[in-house]
Formats: sequence, C-alpha cells, structure tokens
Amino acid sequence: MSSDLRTGVFNALAAYFMWGLAPIYFKWIAHIAPGEILVHRIVWSFAFLIIVVVSIKHWSKVQAILRQPGLMLKLTGTAILLATNWLLFIWAVTNDHILDASLGYYINPLFSVALGVMFLGERLRRWQLVAVVLACTGVLVQLVTLGSVPVISLALAGTFGLYGLFRKQLAVDSFPGLLFESAVLLPIAIIYWIFFVDSPTANMMVNDTNTNVLLIAAGIVTTAPLICFTIAAKRLTLSAVGFFQYIGPSMMFVLATYYYNEALVFEKLLTFAFIWTALVIFSLDSVKAQKKKKQAKAG
Repeated sequence: MSSDLRTGVFNALAAYFMWGLAPIYFKWIAHIAPGEILVHRIVWSFAFLIIVVVSIKHWSKVQAILRQPGLMLKLTGTAILLATNWLLFIWAVTNDHILDASLGYYINPLFSVALGVMFLGERLRRWQLVAVVLACTGVLVQLVTLGSVPVISLALAGTFGLYGLFRKQLAVDSFPGLLFESAVLLPIAIIYWIFFVDSPTANMMVNDTNTNVLLIAAGIVTTAPLICFTIAAKRLTLSAVGFFQYIGPSMMFVLATYYYNEALVFEKLLTFAFIWTALVIFSLDSVKAQKKKKQAKAG
C-alpha cells in the first residue's frame, strides 16, 4: 500500500469514526437546549475554521468568494441548509432519536442519487433504480406498520443531500466555503445567544471549566472530521470514500441500540433491513461501474 493510500484510508477512517461517535459528545451536553448548542457549534466552528484556512494559506480563496455576490448568495443558501441539518441532528441525539439519525445517514447516499436524477439530469443505472425503490419501500413499510413517516430521518437525509448537491455545483473549496457559511450564520448565532438564550449555561463567564470546554469543543467536533475527510478525498477514489461512509451511521446504530437502549421495534428493524439491502446493491453496483470506467480508460 502506497504512502498516499495509507494516509487516505487512515483519514477516511478517522473522519467517519468521529462522525459515528458524535452522538456521545452531544449526549454529554444534552442538558443544554439544541438551539444553544447550535450557537456554540457555529461560533466555535467559525473560530477553528479561521485557524485552518490561515494555516493552509487559503485566505485568498475566501477573498475570492467576497468578490462574487452571486456565489455569496448561493453559499448563504447552503449555510441555512447546513445549520438546519446541524440543529436536526443535535435535537435527534439529545431527544433519544439516534436510531432515526442513523437511518437518515443510511438513506443519504440513495437520496443524493435521486437528487442527481431530478436536478442534474443524471440517469439511474438498473441496479441503482432497484436500490432506490427498495429504500422507498423501507420507508413505506414504516408508514404502513407504524402509521408514521420517519420524518427526522428523511429531514436529515434531505437537508444534507441538498447541501451536498448545491455545494457540488459551486466552484469553491471546502474550507473557504465552510468558513464563509459559518460567517453568514455567525451574526444570527450571536444575536440569538445574547437576546434569546436564557439558561444557566448562557453566560460562559460563570460556567464551570468543564462545561465551557465541552461547549468550545463543538467547533472541534465539527471541523476535525471535515479536515480528515478532505485529506482522504484527495487521496482516495470517490467509490473508496463512499465505502467508508457507512461507518458513521453503523456506529450510531450500535450506540443507539446497545449503549443508549433506544427501542428497536420489529417494524423499524424491517425498515433498516430494506435500507441495508438497498445499500449493498448500490455499493456493489458502484464498484462494478468504477471497474468498467477504469477498463474503458485503459482500453
């Protein structure tokens, strides 16, 4: 294994393990309201992203964004989607819905494929279509058997899928773009913090050190896996990175069922079974398509 490949694999594993363990962090601060946690996630992510952007000498790319009003407007839209996704995830974890969050991130790759068809004119391969139909069937199973739609799961998959779709179409690097998105959200977060947050932990000057460390860590929890993911994405193929993406929701599933004892009723398990089957088909088809692509290039 080459040095680049080893670095890519290590960082991919690190990124998805950190995302998979994220519920533990948010459970530690579950006594704090989701809105207040989101404020800290935005504020401290902004602070850490400035350090990252300056250290990798990408400040000129941030300045380039500021010279493009159209791009700034589009990034404002993606910032809103990102903040919504963050808030939904925080709420899901702190309100004992980690299983729903896990299902949402399992659905996300299939949802992204469907978005590609709807917005980018992409065509589904036969087995991709089968995978999407199976995923939809899984959601319908829950609707029929439990009489409810997995709203949280679909909202998480939807907001993150749309975020990925729109960011994919913008000519902006990952960290400068994320820094601008955080900067857009920062004034709203500070105003909310000063005028609307009324809780025992709102004033960091009177908090104990442990609480403040945990709140500031929201920035690290957000930026650290993104740094690792970016390093991995530069060194691995898209299909290889895609293989690792199921680590996160799988860890959430295990945490929810075995550590936090969330109820996994048969009907929900059946929905998961449909999604897992869809993902196996989707992954095998992606690997096969990647091999054909390489053979075509070699030929």
